[in-house]
Amino acid sequence: MTEELKVSGMTCGHCVRAVTLAIQARDPQARVQVDLPAGLVRADTTLDRAELTALVTAEGYAVTG
Repeated sequence: MTEELKVSGMTCGHCVRAVTLAIQARDPQARVQVDLPAGLVRADTTLDRAELTALVTAEGYAVTG
């Protein structure tokens, strides 16, 4: 399933890596795309939206939508 989160606070490659690794630590097969200018995280994963939100916020970013 593909989930899309609107995320604020991501500004650089480190942010992309942190979010990607956090998601892939729970679902190693996840395909994660981060669009910094749009503030979007798209993940093709077995994780649900609540799990993704928790992982992203644990990295210090705010899920806004």
